[in-house]
Amino acid sequence: MRHIKTYHAKEIKTKQGPIIVEGPIQTNRLKELHFHEGLTAFRPSDQQKEALLEISELEEGRIIIARYKDTVVGYVTFLYPDPLERWSEGNLENLIELGAIEVAPPFREISIGKNLLEISMMDKMMENYIIITTEYYWHWDLKGTGLNVWEYRKAMEKMMETGGLTWVATDDPEICSHPANCLMARFGKKVNHESVQKFDQLRFQNRFMY
Repeated sequence: MRHIKTYHAKEIKTKQGPIIVEGPIQTNRLKELHFHEGLTAFRPSDQQKEALLEISELEEGRIIIARYKDTVVGYVTFLYPDPLERWSEGNLENLIELGAIEVAPPFREISIGKNLLEISMMDKMMENYIIITTEYYWHWDLKGTGLNVWEYRKAMEKMMETGGLTWVATDDPEICSHPANCLMARFGKKVNHESVQKFDQLRFQNRFMY
């Protein structure tokens, strides 16, 4: 499968100044940019930059960023699921995962997350994929936002719906370990029925439970 990537961008006017949402961003360009020190949801910001550089070099990897001048203040990643997760077991070449989405605290509340997803889905290639995201409450910034798990879950679902991802059921043990966790998916218009069936088999591997 050829993973064709078509660049899109838009400008958001904010009180801090214009923010550019753009991507998929190329590795060389990403190297030139600074990462906001508030991008620490998964690891320190300098290590997060290195992780994103590695993703940008993958054939299927996609990085969409929100940029304030030469500083990355938000990003979303797309890549094949981790080999250790069940979502990779079907070897579906058209199944990719929204691996992470993050916005630095000073730049929240201005819809950057939604714009990152909107720009992501502007690429027509995305209609060839089943796109999933696994949401775990222990990754959420409950302290920083002041939201409880259910308020955060609702806000996360609303943002993901901007990109066309909606809740789907699964018996995956890690997702089922807490009721706030969830699996969301988007089925591209060019995804065939066979791929959907294979994905359904990945979603439910313990059918005797139902």
